[in-house]
Amino acid sequence: MPAREAVISARNLDLTFQTNDGPVHALKGVDLEIEAGDFVSFIGPSGCGKTTFLRVMADLEQPTGGEITVNGVSPEEARRSRAYGYVFQAAGLYPWRTIGGNIRLPLEIMGISKAEQAARVARVLDLVELVGFEKKFPWQLSGGMQQRASIARALSFDADILLMDEPFGALDEIVRDHLNEQLLKLWDRTGKTIAFVTHSIPEAVYLSTKIVVMSPRPGRITDVIESPLPRERPLDIRESPEFLEIAHRVREGLRAGHSDD
Repeated sequence: MPAREAVISARNLDLTFQTNDGPVHALKGVDLEIEAGDFVSFIGPSGCGKTTFLRVMADLEQPTGGEITVNGVSPEEARRSRAYGYVFQAAGLYPWRTIGGNIRLPLEIMGISKAEQAARVARVLDLVELVGFEKKFPWQLSGGMQQRASIARALSFDADILLMDEPFGALDEIVRDHLNEQLLKLWDRTGKTIAFVTHSIPEAVYLSTKIVVMSPRPGRITDVIESPLPRERPLDIRESPEFLEIAHRVREGLRAGHSDD
């Protein structure tokens, strides 16, 4: 099988924030390659640099050492070429715009024609199973539906990379399970490369082709687990011995990271 290209590549990446209380080492010596079509989850304790690493990929934070490329160019160039969509922890929808209006917003900014905007909105609403909700306002939708609309907005300009920062963290377990299933289907249908931050071990194991376990600050990678699970994953796969074995390895990696601190 031919090697897939590295979409995101980090080499010896460091990031230190200067604060009034002295330097804060958010990332230290991070080496990682994310290949085209991967679904990579980042898991670790609060403050371990998971979100910081995602924000470096998105050119929202600047590393202080090492190097990182996105699609073979700097994060800044990747951002300018709209190489990725970003989904935040909160849906971040404008309450005065309809769901369709929120999804259209990046397309309007890009100067895309109204006919093309309408076609793209219809397509991404179908992808996230929100057909018929285009004229609703965010407050008329549940939290899970709002987050799906946020994902649709990130998909609207058809970037190959989706960066997701704990998008389901605030939702109850039943809704979260449903959205995990939907996200896997969406990933399978679109072939996107996904980088996904989570605090949930079951979520990381269920969703990912690769799980990146991070240590407490300074954020280092303690383990990278390639998942042997099949691409088709019903929810009850979480009861299987293979699933439980991966979850155990993640837990051990998190424990090892704490003991190294």
